[in-house]
Amino acid sequence: MSVCIDITGLPRERIVFGPSPLAELGAALHALSEPAHHARLHGWTTTTAAGLKPELADRLHEADFLWRSTRSDILLPPRPRETLAEELDDLDRMADEKYVAAALEISCASLYNAGAPSPLVDARMRDRALDLAAARGPRQAAFVKRMLLDPPGARAWIRRLLEDCDAAFFGETWQRVRVQLAADARHKTELLKHKGLAEAVAAVSPAVALEQDERGSRIVVDKLTHGRTSAAGTGLTFIPTAFGWPHLFALHAPGWQPVVQYPVPTGELGGAAPVDVVKARLEAVAHPMRMRLCRSLARGAYTTSELADAYGISAPEVSRHLAVMKKAGLLTTQRRGRYVLHQLDVAVVARLGSDFLERVLR
Repeated sequence: MSVCIDITGLPRERIVFGPSPLAELGAALHALSEPAHHARLHGWTTTTAAGLKPELADRLHEADFLWRSTRSDILLPPRPRETLAEELDDLDRMADEKYVAAALEISCASLYNAGAPSPLVDARMRDRALDLAAARGPRQAAFVKRMLLDPPGARAWIRRLLEDCDAAFFGETWQRVRVQLAADARHKTELLKHKGLAEAVAAVSPAVALEQDERGSRIVVDKLTHGRTSAAGTGLTFIPTAFGWPHLFALHAPGWQPVVQYPVPTGELGGAAPVDVVKARLEAVAHPMRMRLCRSLARGAYTTSELADAYGISAPEVSRHLAVMKKAGLLTTQRRGRYVLHQLDVAVVARLGSDFLERVLR
């Protein structure tokens, strides 16, 4: 499984490496909402969460579908700027239909590769967005309704939220990490200029490669998903992140410029567990479908019906797979009204090995 980005005929100057404050803010917000994904950031997430004013924490909870289980494409700008304000200005120029469809990506995750129509113009996608939002809780459901009824107002609310995050904690954090990210981007740019694209791509991640044959050239990102897009006519942007490990994002939605957000080099996660426990858990995730389910369950809590829809299998089949994983102690469950949501216990999975964790979270 992989995401392929066709770069046949793309001029080298259209391949850009650069840090993005908006993309890094998105990664930081994900780390705050899912600290178990980011054991290395424990100190930062704990201190930052403790210092949030209740009103800001409440607003972040309301909008966390933008960055919790997946990263909305609006948080991965194709043209990195020097400041967050500049990138938010660029975002303001996006058409409502495109913005809302990307912001509500969770409502069309299984249709991402097909280029699902915007909920603003398609009644079926609108109903789907509202139905899936209901499983996320009343606050999220109310916000999705507001976004569908008043896109300009919702967009202004999101911009104010991101600006308030910048003022509260991210501005200082960005000043610390931007030097490291800029240095990494310069290094990759120099590799591209002097040693070629293959060397630059290899330095991004072992999971990213340049492939060339008689059909053309493409960047291949090794992920537990299938996707294909082209950089022709737009370009390709690589964005380094200090907050992103182990995630490796590849924006490949139809009609969008491809963007790859990659973590800067860091150390390995450690951990150990009794052999019999490891054996039982490895057997639980060895099944190909359960490994695929882990990709979603590692990012957030999902209902059985959501997983069935996303992976094109029946709800009873999903339930059987979840039962195996739950018996192995790999899942947590929570009831929200009439919905039961399941989520991978990332702390437990981390002890199975960083390679597996990195792959399902990539």
